[in-house]
Parts: sequence; structure tokens; C-alpha cells
Amino acid sequence: MSVAMSVAMSNDAVPNARTPWWVTAIVILGALLMATGAVIALLQPARLVPPHDEINGAVHVYAGYFAARALALAIMLMAALTLRARAMLQSLMLLTVVIQALDLVMDCLEARWAVIPGVLVLGLLFLAAWARLARRPAHAKADA
Repeated sequence: MSVAMSVAMSNDAVPNARTPWWVTAIVILGALLMATGAVIALLQPARLVPPHDEINGAVHVYAGYFAARALALAIMLMAALTLRARAMLQSLMLLTVVIQALDLVMDCLEARWAVIPGVLVLGLLFLAAWARLARRPAHAKADA
């Protein structure tokens, strides 16, 4: 049996439980932003650093690691959403919140003031969506 089928057949996948539309929208938006960041990191790593900084082999290596992390998270968020794997989606959303919080700390320490609002907003959106799913039992029907 495939992993996707196992997840879909688990107690976590509740056919009657719908995810609120706004939570779905946040997950899709976040996954798209992460995937976009990954593509930029792979194709134009110079956009990840200030204009005066040198792009060398190390930048390419770390841009690849960033891209792998972002793509993996985006793919898994979309898979969990598609499969209605509620517990997995909640875990991935919380992981996204933690990543955004740590990114925020690093952006502050390195004075990347221009990106801080976006990182903060995305983290808060995922936190609100996670909190919404966390307070609602898996068997409860969705309210829009």
C-alpha cells in the first residue's frame, strides 16, 4: 500500500471534516510563496543577498539547501491539505510557524528590515490557521 493511501485511510483523514476556506487559502498561499522562494534560490541566488555581496560557491550550496527545505515543506503542506490529513497538516503548519519565527530572529539580527514584515505576516497567518485547526476536533463539521 502506498504512503498516500495509508495517510488517506488513517483516522486522521476524515471525509466529512472540511478545512475552513481561509485556512486552505493560507496553506496554498504559503506553499506557493515557499515554492517561489525555492525557485528563486535555485535560479537567481543573487536575489537572496544584498547587491554588494559576492555570490560564490558557498552561496550556491546554501541556496540549494534553502530550496530543498522550502520545496519539501511546500509539497508536504499541499499533500496534507489534498489528502485531508489533519494531524499532518497541523504539524506542518506549526513547523512553518517555527521556521518563520527563527527566520524573523535571523532577519532582525542581520538587519534585513525589508523582509521582516513579510516573514512576520506569513508566520502570524500560519499561527492563526494552525490555532483554528488545533481547537476544532477532527470529527467536527467545518464552518466557513
